[in-house]
Amino acid sequence: MDLNALRTANPDHWSKATAIRALTLDAVAAANSGHSGMPMGMADVATVLFENHLKFDAANPLWPDRDRFILSAGHGSMLIYSLLHLVGDAQFPLEEIKNFRQMGARTAGHPENFLADAIETTTGPLGQGIANSVGFAMAEEIQRATYGAKVVDHFTYVIAGDGCLMEGVSQEAITLAGRHQLSKLIVMWDNNNITIDGPVTLSDRTDQVARFEAAGWHVVEIDGHNPAEIDAALTEARKSDKPSMIACKTHIALGHAAQDTSKGHGALTDADQMAAAKAAYGWTTGPFEVPADVKSAWEEIGKRGAAERAAWEERFEKMPRAKRETFNRALALDAPKKLSATIKAFKKQMSETAPKLATRASSEKTLEVINPIMPETVGGSADLTGSNNTKTSDLGVFDTDNRAGRYVYWGVREHGMSSAMNGMALHGGVRPYGGTFMCFTDYARPAMRLAALMQVPTVFVMTHDSIGLGEDGPTHQPVEHLAMSRATPNTYVFRPADTIETAEAWEIALTAKKTPSVLSLTRQGLPTVRLEHKNNNLVEKGAYVLADSEGKRQVILIATGSEVHLAMQAREMLQAEGIGTRVVSMPCMELFAAQDEAYRKRILPGGAVRVGVEAGVQMGWDRWLFGERGKSNKAAFVGMDRFGASAPAEELFEKFGITAQGVADAAKALL
Repeated sequence: MDLNALRTANPDHWSKATAIRALTLDAVAAANSGHSGMPMGMADVATVLFENHLKFDAANPLWPDRDRFILSAGHGSMLIYSLLHLVGDAQFPLEEIKNFRQMGARTAGHPENFLADAIETTTGPLGQGIANSVGFAMAEEIQRATYGAKVVDHFTYVIAGDGCLMEGVSQEAITLAGRHQLSKLIVMWDNNNITIDGPVTLSDRTDQVARFEAAGWHVVEIDGHNPAEIDAALTEARKSDKPSMIACKTHIALGHAAQDTSKGHGALTDADQMAAAKAAYGWTTGPFEVPADVKSAWEEIGKRGAAERAAWEERFEKMPRAKRETFNRALALDAPKKLSATIKAFKKQMSETAPKLATRASSEKTLEVINPIMPETVGGSADLTGSNNTKTSDLGVFDTDNRAGRYVYWGVREHGMSSAMNGMALHGGVRPYGGTFMCFTDYARPAMRLAALMQVPTVFVMTHDSIGLGEDGPTHQPVEHLAMSRATPNTYVFRPADTIETAEAWEIALTAKKTPSVLSLTRQGLPTVRLEHKNNNLVEKGAYVLADSEGKRQVILIATGSEVHLAMQAREMLQAEGIGTRVVSMPCMELFAAQDEAYRKRILPGGAVRVGVEAGVQMGWDRWLFGERGKSNKAAFVGMDRFGASAPAEELFEKFGITAQGVADAAKALL
């Protein structure tokens, strides 16, 4: 690669792009850790994007109508950190660049959305950024249709690498974007043909251009170091009526001894090689020094969007007040004032009529009253709409001819759906929820973990939550999945016992601001167990006394979801024998753990024997059985310790001993 020709052909562009390369080399060397090659290879593309196309105002990184920039190849985080420092983002002074990858710095090893306003999403697990971007683009389409193009009209730009395109989730994302003609989505592929193990050809021979074209994308191939070609490709992409992929042929670690090698992917810290690279760039300043004229040129780029932002604010103020208030409320993740009263009225009706319903149907009934008053909800299902009960009559279907539709048919794409929902939540102004069978938590899991890490309130509706789904058998019967989700920090796992608990769980999930929720819902019908109406949201406490003992308390039965009514039946058996029995419903362990000691002691006092009941594995239950004033020789668990089987549900509960009699017997054996 003739660097001299690049320098002399476009000297202004070259100096700006070289600032990114130099800061990357300095920061990675100082940390003795990181990934130098990608920022060095994509510096030209990023410079043209920020200078000529990206709509942003460095002084106002949260401007709602900014273009979104997603670094899907998150290992190259020094690209975005360099850019934010150079354009004058106040959260990225030089000190942050010097503290790259150090404790407490915003400049974490991979970009983390909660550390800085201008970082749109947390990337690093490859493929997640490009999959998030589909949700960003969908949210933009829905809001443009809802509020008008004067208020919402922006692009989502993505830089993705070979690894992002190898990950399976990328196929789910690409085909979704193509199907929905998300023309405001532009992906720039860093086509450098290098992975950690060596050239891409070691493991892949995909024609990526043909792949994107087959999925319905507009595709352009360019030299990723030629600013004129980059600019023309971006201009063309913005005019397309399809999502666009720009294949940018680049050299990883451009100008360094490690250029075009797998070594170039990682941390380039050799002092002599760094000096040689900088000399080849014509970069003569010391470490972390950017010439004043280059820094000021970048700062002008950072200010370029200020006038556009001010004009947007004027337009926004002219929008009808009610629309403005809804827009701001949804963006702030505030629930409408009438949500609480709506849920209370619904609960009262349900406790009076006491229907026997599968909690997936309870969930649908709840959504029927919530969705009309929360226009920010966007529902969907991974090809299981009739089974997950996620579609309500008022939503309308999101499609190319109905951008205001609020229901997405995601197809058989659990991972793509979950990642895109995270993108919607990160975009802002949307509360996404989506359904699949609970056993397919396995397919959604990487995005569920990232929702928790990123502190976004995505709602995962997981139905058919136990052996209670019956004949589909062990491939579809979740056993370990509740434990998996409960093991994830910053996640609410709700397993409601009836329609009333389901409504309360939804109220919490749709008012949470920084915590995702998993709703574990049944296929089989369950009786209403909360027959006495309470205005308070009892699920908010995580656990509560559903029925207390008559006479001296000798047994506490703790149950969740479909097993709560079994615990109530077991209580009747035990009470008939004079054994005082309390039933505790525990719809959310995380919320119960968050209560103060006094409340937990009131619900789970010492003295009585304890039996936990749940049609899943015991993992996660020990604290409530053996801790919290319990004793290991005075507690038992009735649940699953193996995979299920294919048979009608009632036969399965008998076979595995998850019955009222089994619970009563377990309690008596401890007395």
